[in-house]
This record gives sequence, C-alpha cells and structure tokens, in this order.
Amino acid sequence: MIRCPLEQAVDQVLERIDGPIRLGIPLGLGKPNRFVNALYRRIKALPERQLTIYTGLSLAKPQPGSELEQRFSGPFLRRVYGDYLELDYLSDLRCGELPANVQVEEFYLQPASQLDNPLAQQHYVSLNYSQVARDLQRKGINLVAQLVASRAETPGLFSLSCNPDITLDLLPGLRQRRAAGESILLVAQVHADLPYMLGPAEVEADTFDLMLEKVERSRLFSTPNMPVSLQDHAIGLLASTLVRDGGTLQVGIGAMADGLTAALLARQADNPGYRALLEAMGVPQRWGGLIDREGGLAPFASGLYANSEMFMLGLLVLLEAGIVRRPVHDDIELQRLADAGVLDGDGAIASLDALAEQLPRGLDTEGLAWLQRRGLLDECIRFEEGRLRLPDCHSIACDIRHPALQPYLGRAEAGVLVHSGFFLGPQVFYERLRTLREEQRRRISMTAISFVNRLHGDEELKRLQRRDARFVNSCFTVTLLGAGVADQLEDGRVLSGVGGQYDFVAQAHELEGARSILMLRSWRESGGEASSNIVWDYGHTTIPRHLRDIVVTEYGIADLRGKNDAEVIEAMLRIADSRFQDGLIAEAQLAGKLPEDFVLDPVWRQNTPWRLVALRGEYPQLFVEYPLGCDFTPVEQDLLRALRWLKSKLKLGEILDLGMAALFDLPDPAAYAEHLERMGLLAPTGLREQLYQKLVLAGLKATAASG
Repeated sequence: MIRCPLEQAVDQVLERIDGPIRLGIPLGLGKPNRFVNALYRRIKALPERQLTIYTGLSLAKPQPGSELEQRFSGPFLRRVYGDYLELDYLSDLRCGELPANVQVEEFYLQPASQLDNPLAQQHYVSLNYSQVARDLQRKGINLVAQLVASRAETPGLFSLSCNPDITLDLLPGLRQRRAAGESILLVAQVHADLPYMLGPAEVEADTFDLMLEKVERSRLFSTPNMPVSLQDHAIGLLASTLVRDGGTLQVGIGAMADGLTAALLARQADNPGYRALLEAMGVPQRWGGLIDREGGLAPFASGLYANSEMFMLGLLVLLEAGIVRRPVHDDIELQRLADAGVLDGDGAIASLDALAEQLPRGLDTEGLAWLQRRGLLDECIRFEEGRLRLPDCHSIACDIRHPALQPYLGRAEAGVLVHSGFFLGPQVFYERLRTLREEQRRRISMTAISFVNRLHGDEELKRLQRRDARFVNSCFTVTLLGAGVADQLEDGRVLSGVGGQYDFVAQAHELEGARSILMLRSWRESGGEASSNIVWDYGHTTIPRHLRDIVVTEYGIADLRGKNDAEVIEAMLRIADSRFQDGLIAEAQLAGKLPEDFVLDPVWRQNTPWRLVALRGEYPQLFVEYPLGCDFTPVEQDLLRALRWLKSKLKLGEILDLGMAALFDLPDPAAYAEHLERMGLLAPTGLREQLYQKLVLAGLKATAASG
C-alpha cells in the first residue's frame, strides 16, 4: 500500500489504468468525496479519457423548492451539514452539465431527487442489492475507492465501517482478475469520524493499493430524523403485533420504520398502555388469531436478532433497550446449542444436562477439541485412553457433567445481535456508534450484502439464525390484487430503487416461519385533494402479486398469503380508507374479480383519519412526533409541521396566484413572533412577504393542535 497526497493518487490512477476508468464507490455514506471530486475534475479536463462511475445513493443536501422552504431550510442545513463536501459529479448531473466523457450509473437514487432529470433516469440500473457486485464484475470495474476507519489499537487493519456491503463481495473477483493480468486499483481514505466496526468489516491494510495521506475531517452526511405522523404511528403499532418474540427482524427506511421502532419500544416498556391502545383500535378483536399465530403482544422475554441490510438508529435503540438481544453464532453446531437453550446470551453454559444431550459429538478426541476451540472447556484438558486427563493428572470419565470439570468450564464467544451491510443516519447515531464499548461493538457485525440479503451460502446456518423472520418494508402503493410499488412511478420515472426489498420478500417465502410485511399509508393528500394508495392497478410493480404476503395500513392488517384473488381483494378493502372503498369495489366488480352482489361488512366502513385523531388524544404518549430524537428546535418543529400542512394543501410554487382573499381569521403575528423571526417574516416588506407571513400563520394555526 502506498500512502500519497490526493493529486498524486489521481496521477497513479491515470498512469496505471490504461483506457476507460470504471470507478465503483459505495452506496451512501462511504464515498471518498474528496478523491472522487479530484478524479472527476481531472477527467473533465481530459476529454480523451473515459470515466464511468458506478454507485448508489449519491447523497446531497436537500434542495428546498419554494421560497418558504428555502427560508426554513437555510439555517437548518448550515447547522446540520456544516462543511459536508458535496459531490461535484452530482451537482453537474443535476444541472445537466455532466461532460460527454463521464457517465454515472446508479442502482439506487436519493429518494425523489432525480425525478425530473432525464440523464439520471436514463442511466439508472434496476438491480436487487444482492446482484450489484456480480454486475460490477461483468462491467469490468477497475477502480474502487472508499472511506475507511482506523484506530491505534489495530495497526495494520482498516474498517470498512459503514460500507462493507458490496466491497466484501467484490474483493474475491477483483483479486482473481488482477491475478489474470488486469490493472485494478483500490483506493482508501481514512475519515476521522467514521465509527470503527469489527468482524468482517475489518480488512488488512494491504487490501488497498493507495491510501490518501490526509485524514478526511469534513462532516459526515447525516439524515435527520423526520416527524412520525399519526398514520405512521398507527401503521407501526399494527406491524409490531406481528413480530414474534425470539425471532428475527429486518426493517426498512423512513418514518414508518421509526413508527415500528416506537411501537416495539412501547410493547416492551409500556405494555399496559400498548395493549390498551390496540384494544381501543379493535386490533385483538379483528386480527387476534393472526397475531397469536404470527406475533404477540407481550414484552420480549427472549428478544430479537436483527438481520437488516441497513443498520439505522432505530435498530441501535432497540439494541440499547434490550429488545434486540438474541445472539446468533457463526458455527452451526454452536448455533444449535444456543437454539436448544444450552448457552445463555453471553455464551456461557446455561445447562450441563442440556449440553450433555445436545453435544454435536461425544467427548472423544474430536468432541473435546471442538469444545476447547469454542472456549467451552479449558485447553489443558487432554483425552487419554478413553478418559479425560486433568492438569493435576487425575483421570475422569468423559462426562461434561463430572464435578471435577467445573473449574475448567468456559464460555463461547458472545454471539452477534445484528448483521447488517451498511449504515446511515443522524449525527447522534454516528456518535453513539463511535462511543460503544468494545463488547457492544463486537455484537454488531457489519458484513457483505450477500450474507445479509440472501440465503445462498451458509444456507443451513442462516436458516437456523433467521428463525421466525419478519421482513418489514414500506411501499407507496399496493394494488387490490396485492402487488407492491416502492421504487418507480407509473410513467417509469424512478423514485429511489429496488434495493433489498425484493431480496427480503423472496426470503420470507423461502424461510420456514418467515413473513414479509409491507407497510403502506392507505391515502395521501396533495394540493388539497386526497387519493387512495390502494388502487385497482398500477403501471409498475416492485413486488409482484405472486409474492404477496402481509400488508399493513393505519387501518389494519391484510394477510394475503395463499388466498384467492377475491379473498385478497376483500382483505385489502378492509384496510383501505373508507372514502375510497366504493370506487375500488366497483373497479374490481367491473373486472369480474368480485361478485356483483358483494357487500363489504359495515364494521370495515369506519376507516377514517378522524377516528385515529381521537385515539391520539387518548394515548398521546404513544404518538410522540419524534420518538428517536430530533435535530430540529421546538420552533423549527412547529414550522416544519406548518410547511408540510401547507404543501399538502397548496402548490407552494404558485401561492401568489391564490390571492390575499384566501387567507382570513389568522392569529396575531405577535403570538408567533419567534417563528416569524426564524422565517425572516416578522416585519414583511411588500405584498409577497405579507402573503408569505399569512401562509405561515395559517399553517401554524392549522397544526397547533398536533404540536
């Protein structure tokens, strides 16, 4: 490994790679932006050289749309993102200024950031997360660059930290191609604030050819916690009832996932309140049988194991709360002992009788060696002539329960509580990871995405580890026949990407006892008009209907697995917003998928937002707006709530067309002086600012009750 300055590293790349440069950089946080920018600038000045960048989730600070959003976002973005170094290629891509000799291919876009960018849409690559490394090898990737973490305690090692996901899957193939004579370079830069993660994420320093001399100290990109709405909390509460104690949890990204985390915390810490709210929602009466079979309402006695492609703040909170505490082991026989209750959560022997019954082999030479290798028995014990020889030269029978063996019993290495491929989150999340105690750090295994997202490879072990798995993801539309949409609009424009959603849905159908749960807001509002997110059909599918399983909305649970089409339609109608049920019924009947005399039971006709608002008033402690913490000040929380309300009612880019007459009966500006000061609207000048002030006051008034 050569340590060199930034520009010298770029020189090395240009000299040692002859022809097109095919650069792979990690999804999300692990991009070495400074190196990527330097290489990109150099290539821009060399039109004869070609550069293709393969990546996912190129991160940029949010781009506020309207002037009101800009007024709100400016101070917040400066405070939260500080000196975060933006990606030059992403800025040029957004402006349509990417040079002809540079191409950017992403398999996952920053959500909704490139909807109106034809170049980004044309070069999006639709892939399951688990397929990315395979396709990069086929494309001939010849340069990999990534941020890493280092620490003084482990000289000669680096941690891939936030992004071992694809890199670990790439390395074997890159080594083979290099051995066959291809020119391939791996470049790393240490970031001072990246948490040092252990296990598979640790790699030898000579994994990399070039290491930038300067340690990166610009701020890590963060994703602030956003508010969890009433809808999201209700969805999370219902989904939480399907999580089985002692099982496995995977959870996706976003506010609905935060709602699920909050509900699981309530199930553990406030079980009476949790049950009372579910009772008031009618959950046990309507889905009690399903919950008894698949989940539960009791606190977690055994705890969960997390196997989730993204390690996020919510999972760390569940781990800290003792909900994620079921360890898994990398040895199949040790895993079987743990499953049989032989080992406790720290790897100690819980029952010698159970160990004697469950030993994978007797206490012969091999059995003794296995116990010693796994730390369960002192290495000073020897096997001689069919008996065990102790250090004091006494010979005893080969029985693990023999009293003379008690002083020599040990414990296995504590198992892993979380397997994950990448992480991303708010700054407080990174800080908590940096300050983990060593024993806590070892319980989190950042590893290859092929391990997390697929069953192939170590399948027998994975099946033991991933018992009673609940793969919980979100989507924005579901058809009446059970197909899910999470990544792409009907006209073909990509919002984000498939990521690992399909991988986990497929696993749910392959693992015994597993279920896929899609969380869905049943309706949305835009421009003052409400519409259903449950539709008859849609022009795109992320999860095909033959993989339909469980769908959860704020109104209930639809168990679709194994049901015929008419049964699926009825189950979906039961969790749809009642304002849209009649129209959906008519469409299904027109297609011949429901009988002409079909009648939806009146008990399912009460699915209205106002019913949920009343429940929030009764159980406010279970509907906290920011259950995982918040980067917004109290004033900013009020303003964000107001602006989101306005956006749902109006098109902020066209507010001047509304006219002043549309706003009346507003609060006295003095009552919200701090809010208006924050927006630069305390003393408005001109008609435009006066209208903006009135809009903000209207939003603050409308949302005051939910603050």
